[in-house]
Amino acid sequence: MLLETPHSEAGETPEDGALDAYSAAVVGAVETVGPAVVSVYVGGSADDAARARGGAGSGVVVTPDGYILTNEHVVQQTQSARIAFVDGRSVPAAVVGRDPATDLAVLRAHATGLPHAQVLSAPPRVGQLVVAVGNPLGFESTVSAGVVSALGRSLRSRQGRLIEGIVQHTAALNPGNSGGPLVDARGGVVGINTAIIAQAQGIGFAVPSVTAQWVLAEILTQGRVRRAYLGISGRDRPLDRRLVRALDLPRMRAVEVMSRDGEGPAVQSDLRPGDLIVAVNEVPVDGIDALYRHVSRWPVGTPLALSIVRRTQKLNLQLTPKEIDPAK
Repeated sequence: MLLETPHSEAGETPEDGALDAYSAAVVGAVETVGPAVVSVYVGGSADDAARARGGAGSGVVVTPDGYILTNEHVVQQTQSARIAFVDGRSVPAAVVGRDPATDLAVLRAHATGLPHAQVLSAPPRVGQLVVAVGNPLGFESTVSAGVVSALGRSLRSRQGRLIEGIVQHTAALNPGNSGGPLVDARGGVVGINTAIIAQAQGIGFAVPSVTAQWVLAEILTQGRVRRAYLGISGRDRPLDRRLVRALDLPRMRAVEVMSRDGEGPAVQSDLRPGDLIVAVNEVPVDGIDALYRHVSRWPVGTPLALSIVRRTQKLNLQLTPKEIDPAK
């Protein structure tokens, strides 16, 4: 008895159908977002010489009046750029704001009525199909596809600050793709691709769309990204197991206050060197990075509650963070 391979269409195997569905998803995503993906040339030039020097990255238009998200390292140390679209147009652009702490920057192209992408507020899911789209060196939308392999990764920015919530994916990235969008099957932006880890092979990283939305909103409404700070220097400190049990502490580590900034908000509170910060607004803190994560986006000028250990006592303090000086 001969067994026949089932076909969904004449001459088409189920594997062909699956491949077509996958291809259709990728093609649909690219066709949706592709017109909004641009080349970013620093120094205001988009000529062949600039392309040869490699002084370019990618970006994505997020509003019809020309606001563009890209990587901060693409436009660092410059106030102007030139934007090239996939249809061949080229227009000047200004750097509206930058945030080295998240490797994001916002540009404003001198054009209106532009095709633009939607930046999603919901995170992707592990295993979800994602497509990295770039416009490196003026070539029309280069595309690579993969899946979300992990969420909530942390990477250091070039300034040493921790970027939280990084999306790790398997779509291949090239240097010219820096600043381009990572999109879902419908073309919605789930992240802005970055190339902080140049040695990584087969692994892509993207700043999540929720972070990009926050940075964009801060720059458009405030002219800069505002971050609160406590005005202390500290270090990670392991806690004695007996102290943890006696005070019913949530973690085995805390942040030890080493000193206070003479002009910072900590000097106006009862927080002292030697205190151990164990929670912020009842959220456990087990190190400097966790403390920074909770404080940096806290509304400037709004009091927050610190749970601390002083010698063998657990105390609750209030401290009102101030804005980090943008010049620092």
